Amino acid sequence: MKTSSLRFLLLALLASGLSSSVALAAAPARAASPAPANAKLSYRRIFKSSSPEFIEIMVRDDSDAASYEIRQLDEDPGATPFEVGSVLRDKMFELAGQLKNFQGQDLDVHRRIANLGEKSFRWERGAESHETKFNYTLNSAAAQLMQIFEGLARQQELVMLLERRMKYDRLGINDALLQFETDLNHKLLPEPQRALPTLDQIASDSRFVEIGRQRARALAERIRHPSSS
Repeated sequence: MKTSSLRFLLLALLASGLSSSVALAAAPARAASPAPANAKLSYRRIFKSSSPEFIEIMVRDDSDAASYEIRQLDEDPGATPFEVGSVLRDKMFELAGQLKNFQGQDLDVHRRIANLGEKSFRWERGAESHETKFNYTLNSAAAQLMQIFEGLARQQELVMLLERRMKYDRLGINDALLQFETDLNHKLLPEPQRALPTLDQIASDSRFVEIGRQRARALAERIRHPSSS
């Protein structure tokens, strides 16, 4: 009797297991969750009658690949790729996070001051986006983030200036290097190492004036070994 009961129990458990397996096999496969979209952070400044009148920088949280657009308003639009390192990008997205990625943020000082150009921050991820505009701000995180973006724009302007002088005005290369050196001295360039290939090329090219070559060599040395400068 006990043997029959045990056999019955085993058969019942086996049947239950088979039913569960069949049900699992018949159940439709769940769709894989989509990978989270990566975030983009951008800054735009429009200031008529200045030079440049239009600046826009865009960085991504997952890649060194970034883009910049620096021009006068009557010039043809078009972004140019460049790179921003992970350490600086992390700092930028950290500052944006302190500002709640600009969601519901009013950063303008709302005082009667001179027009300093319309500035805007924008954060995007997938279909979600937040943007805020201001003329002047006293918010510390916003001011730091703006300084980084403006520094990146200035850095690219100087590199473009050096490259133009290399092609079209070799005698003017030293003046362009002096501008680069001034901004480097004032710590206005967020990633001056991005200019190293250009500086090395100037330093090694005998077509440029010797004073310019020496200055390019000294600047490259400072950038490579900042602690000894």
